[in-house]
Amino acid sequence: MERQRQNNSIINLVTRSQWLTVGVLCFVNLFNYMDRFTIAGVLEDIQSDFKMPDDDAGLLQTVFVLSYMVCAPIFGYLGDRYSRRWIMAIGVLLWSTTTLVGSFMTSSGWFMTFRALVGIGEASYSTIAPTIISDLFVHDLRSKMLAVFYFAIPVGSGFGYIVGSETAHLAGNWRWALRVTPILGIAAVALILLIKDPERGESEGSHNLSTTTYTEDVKYLVKNRSFMLSTAGFTCVAFVAGALAWWGPKFIFLGLKMQPGNENLIQNDVSFKFGAITMIAGIIGVPLGSVLSTKLVKSFPTADPLICAFGLILSVPLMTGAMILVSDNTVATYILIFFGQLSLNMNWAIVADILLYVVVPTRRSTAEAFQILISHALGDAGSPYLVGVLSEAIKKHLRTNVHRATEFVSSGGLESLSLTVVETVNSTIANATTTLMPSTTTVPTTTTSAAIISRYNHNDDTDLTKFEALQYALFSTCFVEVLGGIFFLITAAFIISDKRKASQAIRDGHQAVPNHAPVDIDEIS
Repeated sequence: MERQRQNNSIINLVTRSQWLTVGVLCFVNLFNYMDRFTIAGVLEDIQSDFKMPDDDAGLLQTVFVLSYMVCAPIFGYLGDRYSRRWIMAIGVLLWSTTTLVGSFMTSSGWFMTFRALVGIGEASYSTIAPTIISDLFVHDLRSKMLAVFYFAIPVGSGFGYIVGSETAHLAGNWRWALRVTPILGIAAVALILLIKDPERGESEGSHNLSTTTYTEDVKYLVKNRSFMLSTAGFTCVAFVAGALAWWGPKFIFLGLKMQPGNENLIQNDVSFKFGAITMIAGIIGVPLGSVLSTKLVKSFPTADPLICAFGLILSVPLMTGAMILVSDNTVATYILIFFGQLSLNMNWAIVADILLYVVVPTRRSTAEAFQILISHALGDAGSPYLVGVLSEAIKKHLRTNVHRATEFVSSGGLESLSLTVVETVNSTIANATTTLMPSTTTVPTTTTSAAIISRYNHNDDTDLTKFEALQYALFSTCFVEVLGGIFFLITAAFIISDKRKASQAIRDGHQAVPNHAPVDIDEIS
């Protein structure tokens, strides 16, 4: 009861200006992820419209993430030095405009180009928004506010699937799905200009902290073991989340169609359900991670990275089971996907909190940008494309097997393996036809068999081939989840000392001061 009263009193100290700031940032983050995953909800329609194979469809997301991660360091540098409010406003306006214009493109090349431009705008927001929250709040309250902020990621992603698929269904055209978020973007720009841009380090009692050079910032981050290891773990989270979010609806759709009675299933139904599950898993998973962190970290200082490791490793059997059962049991598949995503979502707020308490205030935007660059470069920038490439390669392998089987039968290979049986059957048929119909020729049994098998040897793959190829390709995400869990377990060995160093640096003011020699980075790394 006493702890509950303390928490209530702390929350009551939050000013209206701070609530407005957090509310606006969460709103923008929500439709930020809506915009990212609207396309995933209508991916099948886009592939049909532009005649895209799986590898090109994966590339559609990859070009977005590539521009997003390349521009992140630029905005991280600017965010540590200039008005964060104006940078975010301009970025939101840019991504809203390019999303709208991209919906009118009629060639796949131009469509990909505008998806890349969307990534530039989104990079300006994602690198800066968490640092504003860190400058407004500290300790448990900061963790709670970050949980609210990152809560918008899975919820926004779920809305993206739902809004995208439903809008496309109602309008009869997938392009209208991309014209919803730009409307919200205009409202977001106006709201961003109303929020407070706090002084860097304000919540921790640090004032007038001077920035250091970009080279010094990068050296500091590279030598920060907890930051680098948690970034490596988060990269694995991004890899898995990117692949599953992009290909999940299509894979489930193909799997469910394998079940008897689902031949007339439509993609819109699957996208809606997948989006709803993603939202609910986020609503529960993100706060759950934050609550576990708040409750356990006081007794177990290494709880944060351990919770992240547990969430990743637990997700492996859940997602594997879903991928295996999807063609047999619909209910079990959706249940496993829900719990798999829930355990994965426990990472979001905790990883952000780790970054903020092991890095000094004037380097946090750079740290956010660095984490975005690494996690996307090695994570979800390549995972949708990699899964698409693996899927296409597996399809070719499956086609080759069918082709070889056809040639094997056509060349008489089947007869050589069962010579006695075939000769007996042919002899019996020949004798019967000679007796009953003397003018009738020998029955071409081999040719008939070859014709039956050769019907699968065509350019348009069957649903079974598409499903199996994508299923095997998505199994790669399970290995990455295990690797991410290992990175977080190693982080636990350094988290206490690195957190203490950052806190000491803030107290002692270990920052470069104008007209003074720069501080030795080794002192705070």
